[in-house]
Amino acid sequence: MYELSKGANVGLAALSENTDSVIVGLEWTSPTGEGDADVSVLLLDAAGKVRSDADFYFYNNPVAADGSVQLLGKTPTGGGNVDRISFDLTAVPPDVDRLVVAASRYAGAHFGELDDLRLTLADGSGEGLLRFTIGDTGAVSAFIFGEIYRRGEEWKLRAVGQGYEAGLAALATDFGVDIEDDAAAEQALDDEAGDEKALAPTPVQEPAAEREVMMPTGAVPAPRQPDPEAPPKKPTPRPRTAKKKVTLPKVAKKSLAENDSWKEARLFPVSVLKSDRDRETRATSVLLSVMAQVPEFGRRLTAAFGAPAGRMETFAEVSLPHGDSPRRPDGVIRVERAGKLWTALVETKTNGNALKAEQVQAYMDIAARRGYEAVITLSNDVALEGSPLVDVKIDGRRKHKVALWHLSWAEVAYQAQMLIRHEGVSNMAHAWLLQELLHYLQHENSGCHGFQNMGAAWVPVRNGIDDETLCQGDRRALEVVESWERLIRQVCLRLGGELGQKALPVQRAKRGTAPAERRARLADQLCLEGRLQAELRVENTPGVLVVTADLRTGRLRTSIDIPAPPRGSPLIWTKRLVRRLAEAPADLHVETLVEGETGGPRSTLERLRPEPADMLPKNGARITGFRLSLFKGMGSSRGNAESGFIRSVDEAVHRFHTTVAAHLDPAPPRRPAPEPEALTPTSP
Repeated sequence: MYELSKGANVGLAALSENTDSVIVGLEWTSPTGEGDADVSVLLLDAAGKVRSDADFYFYNNPVAADGSVQLLGKTPTGGGNVDRISFDLTAVPPDVDRLVVAASRYAGAHFGELDDLRLTLADGSGEGLLRFTIGDTGAVSAFIFGEIYRRGEEWKLRAVGQGYEAGLAALATDFGVDIEDDAAAEQALDDEAGDEKALAPTPVQEPAAEREVMMPTGAVPAPRQPDPEAPPKKPTPRPRTAKKKVTLPKVAKKSLAENDSWKEARLFPVSVLKSDRDRETRATSVLLSVMAQVPEFGRRLTAAFGAPAGRMETFAEVSLPHGDSPRRPDGVIRVERAGKLWTALVETKTNGNALKAEQVQAYMDIAARRGYEAVITLSNDVALEGSPLVDVKIDGRRKHKVALWHLSWAEVAYQAQMLIRHEGVSNMAHAWLLQELLHYLQHENSGCHGFQNMGAAWVPVRNGIDDETLCQGDRRALEVVESWERLIRQVCLRLGGELGQKALPVQRAKRGTAPAERRARLADQLCLEGRLQAELRVENTPGVLVVTADLRTGRLRTSIDIPAPPRGSPLIWTKRLVRRLAEAPADLHVETLVEGETGGPRSTLERLRPEPADMLPKNGARITGFRLSLFKGMGSSRGNAESGFIRSVDEAVHRFHTTVAAHLDPAPPRRPAPEPEALTPTSP
């Protein structure tokens, strides 16, 4: 991969023959797991200004009408996020000279708090072409990563690396976006959770040509008087940032059935599914048909794969020639926009069936010969960074390259749940279709339950820990660590879909550590300590939720550390905490964290309710926070059965969040940084 240094540039044609469409990724990691940023794109003319406010794309204006710019959204990585933007360079208007790619933080946060900032560029097939790694950014809340610009008939990319202390509003204003109220704009553009009605930039009210009229020296222009005979001018409409959406209630209406034996008729029945082949065929057809009929859902699933926003058609059981005998991929997705077609082949697996490398390789070859853009695999497994589910070979001699993507059934269910429960779709019929799809995916006979097996290494590793024969470097321990990571990612999807909030795994590692190195370190730790541990960052919770599976004792621990309030007396803190936990389980363990000591007083909530003062240290040590923990036995089997380990982890996290974490005060907002007197570009 080509490495680009700050200020350097490179022609895209020199990197790949497939750069009519490119994907720019902005990546970062967070030491605390809570750091995040939002990308934005500005289209500039030859004068370095936007042609109008419509050339400013951010999270509430993510797609250009001509398809030239599409913000694809965030994807979790090993320790942070990657935010991707798709550019169709053939659709960029000829009077656009530069495409500026930036990101911003909000609520007083700055980029100096994030690690491993980089810009990456991939061609239309998803193959990485270059990387621009950014060093110290300083205390800036908006940052230009790079820009794609014209040089004659060629497109080039420049690594910029410039920060703006005054935030996204100042950056946008510097490039000609007209902001009506600086304070409101700063609040609207820098606060991702702010009021959506304040997020639209104000259209320019006066033509540029009129502003540039020169007055004679010494003359004072008189105020312009309105023409009384002229019809009243309609105000330029603001871009719509929020539309009326349809969501479904979480609680179903009271049934009219006479008794529980009456089963509601379903659009997608599962009773006839007898074999794995039946399940794969039905699941593929059901999913693809709903994707084509519900544009919001189809777009949600394909945007991250580089598909354009356009008319989608889907097909099942398509026969395609391949050597002596035709191949029949489970499905095909085609998207048309502006006369161009984007095509992906789909290979589906249900239950615990694994993807077959030979089968996927054949589809990659077919897609390359026919000029298709992607192959999408769909199964209950969860893909991990740096650990592909199937190994395929790419023929470098072929001009056309095909991207290989993976989607888990848990992610499909998550996206459906987010739309029908929290974000909404355009009409009730679409909401009902998604509800039927979700019911189908969650039915025990569909085979689409998500990751549900810790693998063949699970039992030998547990036995090795029990009899202390498991040694560091054992490959089976690494397999268990990878399964554990897949499980935690799925737990985050399920919890996030239910809450309608971000729930992401936090994976702490030293800067520059590759995923394989991090997992090898965790495998050695498993061999030594007999424990698996994971951290989850759930939006609007005051700390990181920690899940620990102790394979020696067979117990699961879910816990959270909350900081001590900045004001008030320790006794008031403890009384208020006990009141907050009025509905929490009586066996909740509460520990006082004190400065300079390994631990303070600890007890169960049941004992503390009548006497909160028991939480105060006897020696008067300074309290730094409190640790809340729940314990439960973990399942003995490796699967997702009632007694299985996977189900026990899922239930433990769900119970802890709903009964404990959800009742705590959310994390306090960051204090906003003082406004500088003037715009100050800085260099990292």
